[in-house]
Amino acid sequence: MNIYRGCTHGCIYCDSRSVCYHMEHPFEDVEVKQNAPELLEKALKSKRKACMIGTGSMSDPYMHCETELRMTRRCLELIHKHGFGVAIQTKSDRILEDIDLLDAINKDAKCVVQITLTTYDDDLCKILEPNVCNTKRRIEVLEEMQRRGIPTVVWLTPILPFINDTEENVTAILNECVRTGVKGIICFGMGVTLREGDREYFYAALDKHFPGLKERYISTFGNAYEVPSPNSRKLMDIFWKTCKDNGIICDPDECFRYMNDLPDKQMSIFDL
Repeated sequence: MNIYRGCTHGCIYCDSRSVCYHMEHPFEDVEVKQNAPELLEKALKSKRKACMIGTGSMSDPYMHCETELRMTRRCLELIHKHGFGVAIQTKSDRILEDIDLLDAINKDAKCVVQITLTTYDDDLCKILEPNVCNTKRRIEVLEEMQRRGIPTVVWLTPILPFINDTEENVTAILNECVRTGVKGIICFGMGVTLREGDREYFYAALDKHFPGLKERYISTFGNAYEVPSPNSRKLMDIFWKTCKDNGIICDPDECFRYMNDLPDKQMSIFDL
C-alpha cells in the first residue's frame, strides 16, 4: 500500500527517483491517492482472513503533507477496525503522532515498525537525508516502540562507498539496534544501487557536497547497478556477528516472513 507517490525527504540516494518508475513530474511534487482509504476498505472487506498490510516501501507514509492530510492515519484506522496487522516503514518521527493507533493495532493484531538508519553522524545525515529527522531522533522512535512493546525492524541501507561505509558508522548503528531491542535488521549488503534517474540526482549531490567523489564513483563502478563498498566483507562480518550474538534476525527472507506473519488470535475463556 503506497498512499503517496514521490517524496519530500530529499534523500540523495533515493531509488524511487529512477526513470523505471515513470514519475513524469518533479519527484518532490507529491501525488496523493485521495481515494486510498476507500480502496483499502473495499480490499479489506473482501478478504476472508486477516493478514498483514505493508506500507512505506516506495514512498514514506510520514512525509510533510501527512501532518495536514492524515491519509496514513485514516488507513491505519481502517486496518485496526477490520482486525488486520500492519508493517509500516518510515524515516520520520511523525510516526509518533499515530503511536496510540499503532499500539492498539499491535495489541489486537500485530504491528511492526520499520525504521531506516544509514548514518550515525548527524552532520552527515543532514547531507544525505536533508529534509527528515536525524538518526538520533529515529533512535528515539525505536526507544518509544520498545517501551510500548511494538516490535521493530531496522533497514541498514544504503551504505554509500567512501561516505558512510566505515566500521565506526556501522558499529554505532548496530549498537543502538541492540540497545533498543530491535527484532530484525534488513541489510542486502554494504553498498547502494544506482540506475537512470537516481544516479544523476546522486551524482549532482556528490558534486555539491563531496567535490571529486563523483569521478571516483565513475572510475570505480562505471554505470553498474550494484555499487558495493570496498569494505563490504569486513562490514558484513561485523553485521552478522552482532546480530548472531544478540539474537537479532539478520536474514532478509526471515525478516520478511516475520513481518508477513499474522498469527491467528487465540480465543480467551473471557471471549466465550
